[in-house]
Amino acid sequence: MGNGVGAGEAAHAAGVQRLLDSYRAIPTSAPVRLAKPTSNLFRHRAKNTAPGLDTSGLTGVVAVDPATRTADVAGMCTYEDLVAATLPYGLSPLVVPQLKTITLGGAVTGLGIESASFRNGLPHESVREMDVLTGAGELLTISPDAHPDLFRAFPNSYGTLGYATRLRIELESVEPFVALHHIRFHSLTELIAAAERVIDTGGFDGRRVDYLDGVVFGATESYLCLGVRTATPGPVSDYTGQRVYYRSIQHPEGVLDDRLTIHDYFWRWDTDWFWCSRAFGAQNPRLRRWWPRRLRRSSFYWKLIGYDQRFGVADRIERLNGRSPRERVVQDIEVPIERCAEFLDWFLGTIPIEPLWICPLRLRDAAAWPLYPIRPQRSYVNVGFWSSVPAGEEPGATNRLIEEKVSELGGHKSLYSESFYDREEFDDLYGGETYRTVKKTYDPNGRLLDLYAKAVQRR
Repeated sequence: MGNGVGAGEAAHAAGVQRLLDSYRAIPTSAPVRLAKPTSNLFRHRAKNTAPGLDTSGLTGVVAVDPATRTADVAGMCTYEDLVAATLPYGLSPLVVPQLKTITLGGAVTGLGIESASFRNGLPHESVREMDVLTGAGELLTISPDAHPDLFRAFPNSYGTLGYATRLRIELESVEPFVALHHIRFHSLTELIAAAERVIDTGGFDGRRVDYLDGVVFGATESYLCLGVRTATPGPVSDYTGQRVYYRSIQHPEGVLDDRLTIHDYFWRWDTDWFWCSRAFGAQNPRLRRWWPRRLRRSSFYWKLIGYDQRFGVADRIERLNGRSPRERVVQDIEVPIERCAEFLDWFLGTIPIEPLWICPLRLRDAAAWPLYPIRPQRSYVNVGFWSSVPAGEEPGATNRLIEEKVSELGGHKSLYSESFYDREEFDDLYGGETYRTVKKTYDPNGRLLDLYAKAVQRR
C-alpha cells in the first residue's frame, strides 16, 4: 500500500498478535467474544463475565493508497476514523454508514447502508480481501478466490463465523461539498416512483445524483433528499449546533436547496441520531443551548439507552404515570421497491411511529450473498424506524407483526435488533444449510455463538 496512516503496519501486526494471544488464553470450554467498549446493537445480550478478545490494536487505518483508491483498514476501525483518514486524499469509502462509531468490520459482518447504496450497494461489496480470525483460531486471508465460501457467507454473520482483523476496501473520489435538493411529495406512490427513476437513470430532472435517501413524516408529507458532489465553493449549513438536520428538510412545496461540506454530509444524521435525540430532550431549544456539542452524537445517546436498559428508567417512569411499559421497535427492513409504497401505507396505518427513514439500494455484485439473499439487479428500499409503542400482552407483538408483513412482501430485516422468527423461517431467510456448512468448516467446535442463537434466542 501507499502512504501509511493511523496504526501503521507494524502496530497493526502487533495488535493482531495480541488478539491471537488473547484467543489462545480463553479456555476451550468458554465462549469466544470481542471485548468491545461500544456497540450499535439493539438486542438483549446475555451477561458474560468471561474475558473477551483483545482488539485494542485493531482500531486504526493501516494504509491508504490513493493510486489504486484502496485502503487497508483494521476491523475495529470506526467510520469516523476511516473517513478522517481518506478525505485528505479526496477519497471516501463507497458507502459510509450514518453513525460515526459503526466499525468497518461491523458494517461488513452485520451489514450497513447509506445514501450511496442506490449506486454502490452495501459495504461488504467494496471489500477486495480480508483477514479473518475464525472460530477454529486460524487467521485466514479470504477473498472471492481464497476461501470463497467464507468470503460470501461472512456478510450478515454477526461474528459467528469469525472476526475481520484487516479489510482491503475500494474507495471513490469525492468533492469538498454536497449540494442538497429536498423534494417534497404528497403521495407515497409518487415518492417511490421518483426514487425508482433516480436508481434507473442515476439522475433527476436531468441532474446527476450521487446520494439518495429520504424521510417520510406521514402519508401526505414525504421527501427525497438528493445529494450532488461539487467543488464549487459557497455558504454551507451547520447542523451540529442549534439547528436540527431532519427538520431542515421540511417545506410546503417543491424543492428546497441546501449545502454541506462532504464531512458534514457524511455525519448529518449522527448529531441527533437521526431524530432519536428528541427522546432525551436534546432538540428542545432551551436544553439544546446548554447541551455540550461534544455530546451531541449517537455514541452518547447510545450510552443513555444503555443506562435505561440496565436500570429500567423508562418503564419506571411509565408506571409512575399509570401507563403500561413500552415495547421497543428499533428496526431496519428492506422490501422490493415495487412493494415499498404498500409497506409504508400499511406501516403508517398500523404502527404509531413517525417519521421513517428510507434509503434505496441495489447490489453492485451479481453473485449471491447467502446470509442476506436479496436479489442482484433488483431495487429495494430500506425503511428505518426507531422508537417504541405501548406493550401488548404478548412480548414483541408489534415487532412480530412487522416481521410477518416484511416476509409477506418478499423482504428482509437487519439483525442488529430484536428478532422473533422461529428456527425454520429464520433458516429460510438467512442462509440455512449454507450457513451451517460454512460454520462447521470454519468453527467446527462451536467456539463462536450460532447465528440464530445470537440474533433471536435470549441467553
